[in-house]
Amino acid sequence: MNTYEITYDGNLRTSALHVDSAEMIHTDAPKDNEGLGESFSPTDLICTALGSCILTIMAIAARKKGIEIKGTTASVKKTMRSNPRMIDQIDVVIHFGNDFDEKTKTVLERAAHRCPVHRSISSKVKKNIVFRYLN
Repeated sequence: MNTYEITYDGNLRTSALHVDSAEMIHTDAPKDNEGLGESFSPTDLICTALGSCILTIMAIAARKKGIEIKGTTASVKKTMRSNPRMIDQIDVVIHFGNDFDEKTKTVLERAAHRCPVHRSISSKVKKNIVFRYLN
């Protein structure tokens, strides 16, 4: 069970400690919401978590098939809604450094859509995932 300790540092910033590893992350309110935008915003972390989760779950599926996807990247774009203020859409583009047969592509793409973060984000948030394979 993971435990996190979050401290409000003032000036619309927080520090979060991952207790098990002692790693720290920081958030800052975005410029369009009274912040300085000097770090990830909390909604940025949701989108980052989605991209990271997709890559991790695909890597697990790939490893089970004896496939290496090291170097695969995810580009993530967040679109906000203003009323109520929330994430409206998350666009994720997965860039593979090589091409795969159709069966492997199906395994990877199904894994991406089954990641726990994808499943945890409200259905009110549009989530688009595009897969780009090197030809």
